[in-house]
Amino acid sequence: MTEDFSGVADFVLVYIAEAHPTDGWAIKGNVEVANHKAMEDRVAATQKMLSMEPQSCPVLLDLMDDKCNKAFAALPERLYIVQDGIIVYKGGVGPFEYKLSEVDNFLSNYNNQ
Repeated sequence: MTEDFSGVADFVLVYIAEAHPTDGWAIKGNVEVANHKAMEDRVAATQKMLSMEPQSCPVLLDLMDDKCNKAFAALPERLYIVQDGIIVYKGGVGPFEYKLSEVDNFLSNYNNQ
Protein backbone atom coordinates (compact mmCIF):
# COMPACT_ATOMS: atom_id res chain seq x y z
CA MET A 1 0.00 0.00 0.00
CA THR A 2 2.82 2.40 0.83
CA GLU A 3 4.28 1.83 -2.63
CA ASP A 4 0.92 2.03 -4.43
CA PHE A 5 -0.05 5.35 -2.88
CA SER A 6 3.28 7.05 -2.19
CA GLY A 7 2.31 9.74 -4.69
CA VAL A 8 -0.80 10.80 -2.75
CA ALA A 9 -0.03 9.96 0.86
CA ASP A 10 2.75 9.89 3.41
CA PHE A 11 2.68 6.81 5.62
CA VAL A 12 3.86 6.59 9.21
CA LEU A 13 3.73 3.66 11.61
CA VAL A 14 3.56 4.50 15.31
CA TYR A 15 4.76 1.76 17.66
CA ILE A 16 2.67 1.92 20.84
CA ALA A 17 2.43 -0.21 24.00
CA GLU A 18 2.77 -3.95 23.36
CA ALA A 19 -0.69 -5.49 22.89
CA HIS A 20 0.26 -8.99 24.04
CA PRO A 21 3.23 -8.73 26.39
CA THR A 22 4.70 -11.88 27.90
CA ASP A 23 4.04 -10.47 31.37
CA GLY A 24 0.47 -9.45 30.55
CA TRP A 25 -2.17 -10.75 28.17
CA ALA A 26 0.18 -13.05 26.28
CA ILE A 27 -0.76 -15.18 23.30
CA LYS A 28 0.96 -18.54 22.93
CA GLY A 29 3.36 -18.52 20.00
CA ASN A 30 3.40 -14.73 19.77
CA VAL A 31 6.61 -12.73 19.60
CA GLU A 32 8.07 -12.53 23.09
CA VAL A 33 8.05 -8.92 24.24
CA ALA A 34 7.46 -7.85 27.84
CA ASN A 35 5.58 -4.73 28.91
CA HIS A 36 7.70 -1.68 28.24
CA LYS A 37 8.94 -0.30 31.56
CA ALA A 38 11.24 2.32 30.02
CA MET A 39 11.72 3.92 26.63
CA GLU A 40 14.71 1.66 26.03
CA ASP A 41 12.32 -1.33 26.18
CA ARG A 42 10.07 0.25 23.56
CA VAL A 43 13.08 1.00 21.35
CA ALA A 44 14.27 -2.62 21.65
CA ALA A 45 10.79 -3.96 20.86
CA THR A 46 10.57 -1.69 17.82
CA GLN A 47 13.96 -2.86 16.59
CA LYS A 48 12.85 -6.48 17.05
CA MET A 49 9.69 -5.80 15.04
CA LEU A 50 11.66 -4.11 12.27
CA SER A 51 14.13 -7.00 12.07
CA MET A 52 11.16 -9.33 11.52
CA GLU A 53 9.03 -7.00 9.38
CA PRO A 54 10.98 -4.19 7.72
CA GLN A 55 8.85 -1.17 6.93
CA SER A 56 8.95 1.11 3.91
CA CYS A 57 7.72 4.11 5.91
CA PRO A 58 9.02 6.00 8.93
CA VAL A 59 8.43 4.29 12.28
CA LEU A 60 7.77 6.53 15.26
CA LEU A 61 7.56 5.48 18.90
CA ASP A 62 4.88 6.56 21.31
CA LEU A 63 6.34 7.93 24.54
CA MET A 64 5.97 6.06 27.81
CA ASP A 65 2.94 8.15 28.80
CA ASP A 66 1.18 6.51 25.81
CA LYS A 67 -0.16 9.88 24.71
CA CYS A 68 -0.50 8.88 21.06
CA ASN A 69 -2.15 5.57 21.90
CA LYS A 70 -4.65 7.30 24.18
CA ALA A 71 -5.37 10.15 21.75
CA PHE A 72 -6.02 7.81 18.83
CA ALA A 73 -7.46 4.79 20.71
CA ALA A 74 -4.89 2.74 18.85
CA LEU A 75 -4.44 -0.41 20.96
CA PRO A 76 -3.84 -2.97 19.58
CA GLU A 77 -3.82 -1.45 16.08
CA ARG A 78 -5.73 1.13 14.10
CA LEU A 79 -5.60 2.93 10.76
CA TYR A 80 -6.12 6.65 10.30
CA ILE A 81 -5.97 9.04 7.38
CA VAL A 82 -5.17 12.61 8.35
CA GLN A 83 -5.54 15.35 5.76
CA ASP A 84 -4.48 18.92 6.49
CA GLY A 85 -4.50 18.13 10.22
CA ILE A 86 -8.04 16.70 10.18
CA ILE A 87 -8.89 13.01 10.63
CA VAL A 88 -10.80 12.07 7.47
CA TYR A 89 -10.78 8.31 8.06
CA LYS A 90 -10.77 6.39 11.33
CA GLY A 91 -10.61 2.64 10.95
CA GLY A 92 -11.96 0.10 13.35
CA VAL A 93 -9.91 -1.39 16.15
CA GLY A 94 -7.73 -4.25 14.98
CA PRO A 95 -7.39 -7.01 14.42
CA PHE A 96 -11.07 -7.75 13.68
CA GLU A 97 -12.19 -4.32 12.48
CA TYR A 98 -8.86 -3.46 10.83
CA LYS A 99 -9.68 -3.19 7.11
CA LEU A 100 -6.88 -2.27 4.75
CA SER A 101 -9.40 -2.47 1.90
CA GLU A 102 -11.20 0.61 3.28
CA VAL A 103 -7.96 2.60 3.27
CA ASP A 104 -7.15 1.29 -0.20
CA ASN A 105 -10.59 2.40 -1.48
CA PHE A 106 -10.29 5.81 0.17
CA LEU A 107 -6.85 6.46 -1.31
CA SER A 108 -7.88 5.09 -4.72
CA ASN A 109 -10.87 7.44 -4.82
CA TYR A 110 -8.70 10.34 -3.65
CA ASN A 111 -6.09 9.48 -6.28
CA ASN A 112 -8.76 9.53 -9.05
CA GLN A 113 -10.08 13.00 -8.17
